[in-house]
Amino acid sequence: MTTVWPWLSIIGLGAFHGINPAMGWLFAVALGLHRQSRRIVWLSLAPIAVGHAVSAALTLAVVVTFGAVLEPHHFRLVAALLILSVAAYGALYGHRHRVRVGMRAGMAGLGFWSFLMATSHGAGLMLVPAVLSLCATRPGDLAVAGSLPVALAAVAVHGAAMLAVVAAMAIAVFEWLGLAALRSAWINFDRLWTVALSATGIVLLVQ
Repeated sequence: MTTVWPWLSIIGLGAFHGINPAMGWLFAVALGLHRQSRRIVWLSLAPIAVGHAVSAALTLAVVVTFGAVLEPHHFRLVAALLILSVAAYGALYGHRHRVRVGMRAGMAGLGFWSFLMATSHGAGLMLVPAVLSLCATRPGDLAVAGSLPVALAAVAVHGAAMLAVVAAMAIAVFEWLGLAALRSAWINFDRLWTVALSATGIVLLVQ
C-alpha cells in the first residue's frame, strides 16, 4: 500500500489539474466555439496535454537532479520553500500576470501556452511529494538510481489522468453546457490551486 497511495495521489492531481479551466479545457472550448468546429476542440487537447507534461517532466527532472546532490532533509526544505513561494506569489500577484494567447493561436502556440501556464502555476511542483516517496528506499533517503524513470512514469500517469478530465470537461461544455452555464456554477480555481500548492509545501516540511 505504501506504493499505491503515491500513484493514487498522482492520478488525483492529474484529475484536479484537468478540471481546472486555467489548465486548458476552457481555452479549447473557446477555440472550438470561435471557429465553430468540434474538431478544433479535439485537436486542441493534444498540445494542451503535451505542454503540461513537458512542464511537469522538466520540473521533476530538476528535482531528481538536485535530490541526487543535496542531503535529503535540506533538499525537502528547499523544495518546500520553493513550492510555498510559488503559492504566495500566486495568491498575491497571480491574477495580475496571466499568460495570454489569442484565438488565432495554432497548435504549436497552444502547446507553448499550456507549457507556460503549467510552469507559472507550479503544476509539476505539486507532484514532488508523491514522486519523492516513490523514489525513496527508506524514510529520509532518496534512491538516485532509477529515480528519473519513476519520475517520467509519474508524468505519464499524471498526464493521462489530466487529459481524460480535460477531454471530458471540454466536450461536456462544448456539446451540452455552453460557456453561459458556467457563470452560475463558477468555482475560483485560483484560490483552490493556491491552497493545494500550500498544502503540498507543508507536506514536504513535515515529512
